[in-house]
Amino acid sequence: MTRGMTRAMRRAVDMARAGARPPKKHGDDPKAGARPAQPSSRARARIKGHTGDPLASTASPDLTPDVYVLRVRLEETGELFRVANCRSDMTVRELKEELDLMVGIPFNLQRLHFLDQGILMDDATLKFYDVIPGAIISLCIWHYDGWTELVLAAVEGDPSKMSCLGISEDTFYRTANSQHFKGEQWRQWTAQRAFVALYVSAHRGHVDAVQYLLELGANCLAKSPLGRTPLHVAAAMGRTECIQPLLEHGASIHDRDLKSETPVTIARRLKRGNFERKMFILYWMIKSGTRDPDLVSRDASEKHSPGVMARKTSVLIS
Repeated sequence: MTRGMTRAMRRAVDMARAGARPPKKHGDDPKAGARPAQPSSRARARIKGHTGDPLASTASPDLTPDVYVLRVRLEETGELFRVANCRSDMTVRELKEELDLMVGIPFNLQRLHFLDQGILMDDATLKFYDVIPGAIISLCIWHYDGWTELVLAAVEGDPSKMSCLGISEDTFYRTANSQHFKGEQWRQWTAQRAFVALYVSAHRGHVDAVQYLLELGANCLAKSPLGRTPLHVAAAMGRTECIQPLLEHGASIHDRDLKSETPVTIARRLKRGNFERKMFILYWMIKSGTRDPDLVSRDASEKHSPGVMARKTSVLIS
């Protein structure tokens, strides 16, 4: 090592100990000080909220509102449904129960996904799956036993398609599951399919399909796993055109589901006032045998008018 190199090294050590700046290269800005090291892109992502999005902090569980709206996409049709009154502690089962009304797909035929293809488990909460307000959840129909094809035919309201998909005892349609069914087991299988077709058709307001299925023998008094009838889902959507055929074939406005809700209370909860009034009038028309809706409406209003109530009260007091 030469003597010149040794002196240079000593000067560098002395400058470092004194806190002096290293000599600038030719062309550097003389006013610019030493620049702090910039964080890496990964570090910047952590600073911004673990996702790299400066708005990601709004999705923090601590900032999630108590009640919010979710969107659910029915993957087989591409339709998007809005579901209100969702909560972080809401279970997947509770969400599916609401989708039974909002989308019209029976609870036991629903399959939910979020972000990936993993199936959401019924007992887990939305918070467990990091579902945030405004998120889109995917809803798929279980594809086993030919349910997807039947539900889609009912969504379209196409009787010709439904008739080929195992909704009557004399059908030639078979699945791997049903090909060995006979007798009562076969009758139950076809009756269940006819009921699901009626359930979905009533939800969608396809009155011609509803009439066709009822005449074919579909049972409007049968219930979904949640205890709901086709009239329950028609009430949820305000499908006034489907009321009369369902009531004429024996549907009841007083049937309760597993939550003790009737078609009347569901229509009231979802603010389907016109549907509630028409359902009430048609129910009493069929029950009383009258064909005059004005007469039924007048009788109902008189029974609940303040004058009638006052007269009844005065009689009781006297």
